[in-house]
Amino acid sequence: MVQGTVPPVTLACAETSMLNITPQEEHLLQAGLQHHQAGRLPQAEGFYRQILQQQPNHPGALHLLGVLAGQVNRPDVALDLLGKALAVRPDFPEAWFDLGNTQQARGQLAAAIAAFRRAIALRPAYAGAYNNMANALQASGQPEEAIAACQQALALQPDLPEAHNNLGNAFKASGRLPDAMTCYRRALELRSDFSAACYNLGVALHACGELDAASAMFRRAIELQPDLAAAHTNLGSILLYCGQLEAASACLRRALQCQPDLPDGHNNLGNALKDQGQLDAALASYRRALQLRPHFAVAHSNLIFALNCGDDDRAIQEEVRHWQHQQAQPLAALIRPARNDRSLDRVLRIGYVSPDFREHSVAFFMENLLATHERRQVEVFCYADLKSTDATSRRLQQFAHHWRNIARLDDPAVADLVRADGIDILVDLSGHTGGNRLLVFARKPAPIQVTYLGYSNTTGLTAMDYRLTDTYCDPPGTASESPAEQLVRLPDCFACFKPPAAAPEVGPLPALARGAVTFASFHMLAKLNPEVLQRWAEILTQIPDSRLLLVATGLTEPACRGQFEDAFATGGIAPDRLEFRGRQALGDYLDLHNQIDIALDTWPYSGHTIACHALWMGVPVVTLAGPSHRSRMVASVLRNTGVPELIAATPEQYVQTAVQLAGDQPRLERLRASLRPRLEASPIMDAQRFTRHLETAYRTMWRRWCHEAHAGG
Repeated sequence: MVQGTVPPVTLACAETSMLNITPQEEHLLQAGLQHHQAGRLPQAEGFYRQILQQQPNHPGALHLLGVLAGQVNRPDVALDLLGKALAVRPDFPEAWFDLGNTQQARGQLAAAIAAFRRAIALRPAYAGAYNNMANALQASGQPEEAIAACQQALALQPDLPEAHNNLGNAFKASGRLPDAMTCYRRALELRSDFSAACYNLGVALHACGELDAASAMFRRAIELQPDLAAAHTNLGSILLYCGQLEAASACLRRALQCQPDLPDGHNNLGNALKDQGQLDAALASYRRALQLRPHFAVAHSNLIFALNCGDDDRAIQEEVRHWQHQQAQPLAALIRPARNDRSLDRVLRIGYVSPDFREHSVAFFMENLLATHERRQVEVFCYADLKSTDATSRRLQQFAHHWRNIARLDDPAVADLVRADGIDILVDLSGHTGGNRLLVFARKPAPIQVTYLGYSNTTGLTAMDYRLTDTYCDPPGTASESPAEQLVRLPDCFACFKPPAAAPEVGPLPALARGAVTFASFHMLAKLNPEVLQRWAEILTQIPDSRLLLVATGLTEPACRGQFEDAFATGGIAPDRLEFRGRQALGDYLDLHNQIDIALDTWPYSGHTIACHALWMGVPVVTLAGPSHRSRMVASVLRNTGVPELIAATPEQYVQTAVQLAGDQPRLERLRASLRPRLEASPIMDAQRFTRHLETAYRTMWRRWCHEAHAGG
């Protein structure tokens, strides 16, 4: 989401009543002003220069030429002319005002604030100067001072829409979103065509999760200012969130037509392309965003996550090292020595950081863990980055000793909160997925930091001490050893699954009624690489009456669906053997399992949560175990559930395993009846056992740190 505001507009060019000028100069000045206000800048410049030919130090002409130079993007000339005007007449408030505007446009915020203050000293009732000074104060990170300046402007001129808009910006920066929205709405009451206020209100509404209202505001801003790239970008991000991928892509491309160097536009377009399965194009968009804004940590994480959908492990490792150097290393100077009590056996303060304490795949593995933590061993803090709560988040909240909503806190504030809470072990549940707070971890607010669960690879962050895994996902001695974190292999499995309470009962084998086998994939489209699609086409070819159900965001849209129909057509599979469904609500998604016989996993990025849901619904999952953690997560699930025969070692064996399973209906029936009980009896759902193993790992980390801290003095 683009958070910037539309630059302020100069409220006045000059007032001439206080200038000591001859009648002829007055005539020339007024003629120039008329042209100037009508936008005929060359004609205006001609009249101002006529004055200067007669009186080279004429402050009014120097001032207005300075304003004009700023308008045609000649800031150095503008500063020179305004400085000359003020040298002749230091008590010229309008010149100080426009000097402040020019300095602010150049990023000289302290000088701009001083110029506005000088204008106000000369004219205490100068509402416009208070208003534009508020902009400079806001831009320099002084929201409370900006609020005071806006309020002073409005005390002088209550119907000044720009001041209401700027007051809204200052309130938003202070975390007072309801007050901000009130200001934006008042600005729009005073000036219905105020595109900046429409845009800013849209940003505030989006921050509050009011997506429909935010979309309406962005659309209105675009109507008023069609080339407002930020509004196109933010509208595109909302459309993307709502699964309208083609509309989102069009909106984002329009943003980049308006402003080709907009990093947020390239980043969001990358997200849209990734969700449509256009991985190479997505990677190019993320890289362009980073070229334009090298410290764009969100785009950098998006790039790393997208690389995980491909098969170039070296590229991933290179990029996480670059992320550490570019995004995290500059924060290393902020790391402070830990002051935690080093008693070996005391209750440990464990903090979990996630934007996914809601209906999300992470929650299916965190609920049992939070519910079964031994309160005599650990005190649990959840740092939830949530704009709004749902039934899942409210349920998770009851299991935590402390629940901190950090949605409106920036990374430094979250790090300060973690330190104030005295956290001993801080656990990242996101890695390089959306909404991560890895730059909190870069500040090392806790003495021990762990990455876990939500991301299937190294973060690359040198301030991250450990990554939790198991021996199936990361066998000792394999190439998956982490270059940053030390691997801690939990016994049995790396995660504990809690199935949805509302999951339907397992139905009869669909092939019995249909007379043919139905395969299915519930994976995001970025995982469906050409080799995966080729192997799926081979499976369908060898089982002639079978069909494939594909379920993912975007598949209801013709262009997105068409690219996959074309890919299968290349493998000889007709479109009538394919069925496409878009994003599903949880209940509908689970119900679909009673229409499928076999789930097909992807590689090199396997689907851990998808596999757990499938097994719970009695659907066997065929997987290919590769060399990395991300390609072995489903293998871990299948081994713990007692069906290792569904794990292939090569693409050819993957096809053979799926074909043999599809050709053995009695075996499919037995699996359908037994998979839920097997999963329920497995270590994957033994919450007490799993949590004790995890707490033992935490205690081992803690004792190691205490011993190392004592040894180091």
